[in-house]
Amino acid sequence: MDSIEELYQKHAKTVYGFLLTKTKDPGTAEELTQETFYQAMKKLDSFQENSSVSTWLCGIAKNLWFDILRKQKKQTELSSRLSEQKDKASAPSAEELFFQNLSHLDFLKKLHNLKEPGREVIYLRLIGNLSFAQIGEIMEKSENWARVTYYRNKEKLMQEVQL
Repeated sequence: MDSIEELYQKHAKTVYGFLLTKTKDPGTAEELTQETFYQAMKKLDSFQENSSVSTWLCGIAKNLWFDILRKQKKQTELSSRLSEQKDKASAPSAEELFFQNLSHLDFLKKLHNLKEPGREVIYLRLIGNLSFAQIGEIMEKSENWARVTYYRNKEKLMQEVQL
């Protein structure tokens, strides 16, 4: 087999052309061409002459290209998940929008006029930021009771605001 320099001189254009058709980017194709010959140099003794040298080099190039595609896919998926989480975290819920439209003092006045246990459930949910399961546990009731009590009292608040 030829030296790596001779291999490069004979096959660089072929490998580059192959990679350019895959990547559609001259810079990436050039970079992968260099990496292909680096990998070939490391694996030179494993070449079995079952195929032509250019086929072997293009196989190495193809595997390097697939590695880049896998990395890009993982980065895209991660970016997508992070973006979704950010959107979910930053998007206010319907109840947050409702309570944002009230002034703080007006809301507290109307909340104070609610009867127990509804008032406490609203406090625990909105101010304590507790789940319905936690509220049910604190009030020694079921999660469903806490959920129903919260929504019924929220409806009462909304009706008072609309008057």
